[in-house]
Amino acid sequence: MTITQLQYVLAVAEHKNFTLAAEKCFVTQPTLSMQIQKIEEELSILIFDRSKKPIQLTAIGQKIVEQAKNIVNEAGKI
Repeated sequence: MTITQLQYVLAVAEHKNFTLAAEKCFVTQPTLSMQIQKIEEELSILIFDRSKKPIQLTAIGQKIVEQAKNIVNEAGKI
């Protein structure tokens, strides 16, 4: 898991849309989706409920986002 991947998770959580989040992160939508899937596979969880529009966080996804905010903020201090 990388800081960049966590930033992608935060962008999707904020924008509730993979395409818009990808644009804000200056990457393609498939790249962003693939990176988020890698985190989900690594942790064996689903962060987002993709069946709903707009995209919503799962219960565990909400906890991941809280931790990701802390990690990204701390990394930004370096």
